[in-house]
Amino acid sequence: QVTVVESGGGLVQPGGSLRLSCAASGSIFSILAMGWYRQTPGKQRELAAFIGSGGSTNYADFVKGRFTISRDNGKNTGYLQMNSLQPEDTATYYCVVHTSSSAWWGQGTQVTVSS
Repeated sequence: QVTVVESGGGLVQPGGSLRLSCAASGSIFSILAMGWYRQTPGKQRELAAFIGSGGSTNYADFVKGRFTISRDNGKNTGYLQMNSLQPEDTATYYCVVHTSSSAWWGQGTQVTVSS
């Protein structure tokens, strides 16, 4: 069993920044990959950023140049640095951790971008 907990969300003004964290704990032998998704009411969850075991990254077009995903393997923790936030970035952000046994989701953290 793996527990994933996101943190770092909140209210920020347009143009501001936030750093989300994703902490994984439990029966973890190795984390293969981590990803950040976001979802707004009535819409499907969409991938924002993904980082593989070797550190390779992939970004959705709507976050390229603004968001940076990273991970600390020693701490089983991932991060999403979000800069130049816009109102359309308002969503619940979810972290997913891929291990050899399954994919584990957190409960999400709310990000609201508003003046």
